[in-house]
Amino acid sequence: MFPKTSLSDWGDLVKKQLKSEDIYGILNVENLENLTVKAYNSEVLKTLKNLPKIAESTHLVSKYDESLEEDVFAFLLTENVDNLQDKTLFIADKDLAEHIKIEDENTYFSLIDVFDENFGEINEQLAKELSAKNFQRNICIDVSFHQNCGASINQQLAIALSKTKDLIEIFGSDILNKLIFKLAVGSNYFFEISKIRAFKLVFNQLSKEYGKDEIPYIFAETSLRNKSKNDPENNLIRSTLELSAAMIGGADAVFSNNYLLANPTELSTEISFKQQIVLAYESIINVFDDAANGSFFVEDLTQQIAEKSWQLFLEFEEKGGYSEMMKSAELQELIYNQAIQEQNWVKEGKIKLIGVNLYPKLNQTEEISDLYNEAVLKPVRWAEMFE
Repeated sequence: MFPKTSLSDWGDLVKKQLKSEDIYGILNVENLENLTVKAYNSEVLKTLKNLPKIAESTHLVSKYDESLEEDVFAFLLTENVDNLQDKTLFIADKDLAEHIKIEDENTYFSLIDVFDENFGEINEQLAKELSAKNFQRNICIDVSFHQNCGASINQQLAIALSKTKDLIEIFGSDILNKLIFKLAVGSNYFFEISKIRAFKLVFNQLSKEYGKDEIPYIFAETSLRNKSKNDPENNLIRSTLELSAAMIGGADAVFSNNYLLANPTELSTEISFKQQIVLAYESIINVFDDAANGSFFVEDLTQQIAEKSWQLFLEFEEKGGYSEMMKSAELQELIYNQAIQEQNWVKEGKIKLIGVNLYPKLNQTEEISDLYNEAVLKPVRWAEMFE
């Protein structure tokens, strides 16, 4: 039996380790998500139940390559490939999704979003066609796009919920178990773990509004927002951390974008996939339902994100939902303002990008105002202003 440790005992220990009485000044972290990051956590206000995932173990997804057929079990397809057997296939091309021949030996997921990126309109005909397919999940709710445009974590989750609600209003609540959610994972490690966990909470809460008890299928990929054309080795390190966060957070499938942004090669494609293999087979973090469960720090962040993103979702709904906010350009403006704040933090060095604004610090080549458009959502990498 361990002796009971008081809050003051923890405080004394932290002061000793930091060799300072000002532990709050040292450990309190300013962030653009408006989350309270405590100096240390001795408890969590509400213990969360285990947050399960749908897949038994996280699918490690590779772009299709014939040479990998024997060793890889999950592929991302953009064109038709014949004679695949016992594979999990994620379809990332609209025409392919509409016309692919379904083989009983394989499992199929659609990564096709039916919302127009610029105006938020739903392609109802495409949604009906995809829903009729014999896929495990038929329609993708893509918020990786919004993350790469600069949306905050709370905005990303609120957008995912709002897009879901728009679909429910047209197709009914039975569509909930036909959805797959595509998230981009950034480099703020514990925030990203908590983002995935928080989304499971708020999606389940939304499903309960319709008398269901659903958990989301999450396809997580590495972000492009924090990557640099001129520093691929650091991209590789960043994406490894992002894949780790996705697996620990409980994603059902993970995919690594190529770390070599300029002129990717067969070797860089292979290495990008093998990041997942090393993490899965050497650390086994892909098999756990909720590896972060019980961490006071992650639990606290998870609940903060869940509460803030749910409240933002309700605000979106008061304004008509995702499609209406896109049509009025109000959502574009919200994301633009967040993205500009983020980019200014990169410029000021508050967000550190090794090899770009630190070790070494490169000269700025682009003005922030030239990178973003208030009326149009556009993916922008932080490093673009230095390239």
